[in-house]
Amino acid sequence: MRRVVVTGLGLVTPLGVGQKVNWDRIINSESGLRAIDSFDVSDIPARIAGQVPRGDGEGLFNPDSVGPAKDRRRMDDFIIFALAAAMEAVEDSGWKPEDYESRCRTGVMIGSGIGGLPSIANAALTLQEGGPRKISPFFIPASLINLASGHVSIKYGFKGPNHSVVTACSTGAHAIGDASRLIGFGDADVMVAGGAEAAVCRLGMAGFAAARALSTGFNDTPTKGSRPWDKDRDGFVMGEGAGVLVLEEYEHAKARGAKIYAEVIGYGMSGDAYHITAPAEDGDGGFRAMQAAIKRAGVALEDVDYVNAHGTSTPLGDEIELGAVKRLFGDHAYKFCMSSTKSAIGHLLGAAGAVEAIYSILAIGNGVVPPTLNLDNPSDSCDLNLVAHTAQQRKVRVALSNSFGFGGTNASLVFRAV
Repeated sequence: MRRVVVTGLGLVTPLGVGQKVNWDRIINSESGLRAIDSFDVSDIPARIAGQVPRGDGEGLFNPDSVGPAKDRRRMDDFIIFALAAAMEAVEDSGWKPEDYESRCRTGVMIGSGIGGLPSIANAALTLQEGGPRKISPFFIPASLINLASGHVSIKYGFKGPNHSVVTACSTGAHAIGDASRLIGFGDADVMVAGGAEAAVCRLGMAGFAAARALSTGFNDTPTKGSRPWDKDRDGFVMGEGAGVLVLEEYEHAKARGAKIYAEVIGYGMSGDAYHITAPAEDGDGGFRAMQAAIKRAGVALEDVDYVNAHGTSTPLGDEIELGAVKRLFGDHAYKFCMSSTKSAIGHLLGAAGAVEAIYSILAIGNGVVPPTLNLDNPSDSCDLNLVAHTAQQRKVRVALSNSFGFGGTNASLVFRAV
C-alpha cells in the first residue's frame, strides 16, 4: 500500500470559518453553541445548537465567498459548507493540477449523514401549498448528498474518483478512510475528502428531539449544553458545518514540496449489529474499530498519545466508549489524553468525523490537546485524563479519532506525525 499524507485542511464550524480561527478558539475553551434564533423552536423541547456564524468579520461565514447567489440557489447549505471547506483545503494544499492526467488522478469524496434536509422540508411545504408547478427544477440536485463531491469536482476540474459516503455520524471518518485507501491502492494520487452537514432546521431539530437524543436541560445556558462524561449530560447538541482534507500520496507530495500535516496510517471499521440508534452496551463495535485501525497503523497501543473521542454527551454512549477505550488500552489509557471537541461545537453529524480528524491533526502539529468543556462533575467511571476545561500542552505523535453512528456503524482513524 502506498503511503498517504494530509497536505490541506479546511474547516467551517460553529466556532467559525478557517482552521486558524477554529484552532485558536477551541484551545482557548471557546464555545460555538447558542440559542437558536434563525427559526421558531418555541414548540420544540431542544432549543440550542451549534450554527455556523455568518457575516463579514474574521471567522464569519459569508456565502458570497463560495459563489454568486444565482449559483447558491441550486445548493442546500450542506453543499455550500462543503464547498467553502474544500476551497480552503485545496488552497492550503497548493495543489493545482495543470494537465489532463493530473486532473484524472485527483478525486473527491465528501459525504453527509443527512444531506439536504432543509431543502426537502421546504420543497414539501411548497408542494403542499402551491402544487408541483412551484417546485424548483434544482430541488433534487440541491438535496442529493453526492452533489457536495460533484460541485467540488466541477469547480476544480478534478476528474478522478467522484464518490460520496452516507454513514450517519461516521460519514466524515469513513470518507477520509475510504479516500485514503483509493490513494493507497493506486486509484488516485490526490483526494479531497471529508464531510458536511446542515440539518439544524425545524425538521431536523424536531426529529432528533422526538428520538430523545438532544439536550433539553440547558436551553437557558446554551454553552453548557454539550458536556461529555459529565453527570448532568442529557443528550447531544446538534451542530452544522464541514471539514475537508486534501489527502495525497506521500512521494507525490514530497516531489512538489508540499507542506505535510500528518500521515494517515490507520483506518478501522466495524458494525454493532445491535440497534438502530443505540450502541451495543458492551462497546464491542467501537472496540473493534479502534483495534482494527491500530493494527492497520502498525503501531503499539502504547504509541497512542491522544484520542479524540466520539463523546457526544449522551448518557449511554459516553460511558460505553469510555469502557471500550479502557478495555483496549488497559493501563496505557491512564497515560494518554482523551477529549471530546463536541463539547465546544456540538455534534456535526456527518461532518463530525472530518472536523474531529482535523482537530486531531492540529493537535499533532501544535503539541496542544483541545479540551473537554463543561466536565464539571465527571461520572464515577471517568478516571482518565479527559482534558477538562482547558487545553493541555502535550507532545502528540500518534492520534486516534473515533466516530460512531446510528445503525451501529463505527470508524476509527489513526494519524502520525511525519
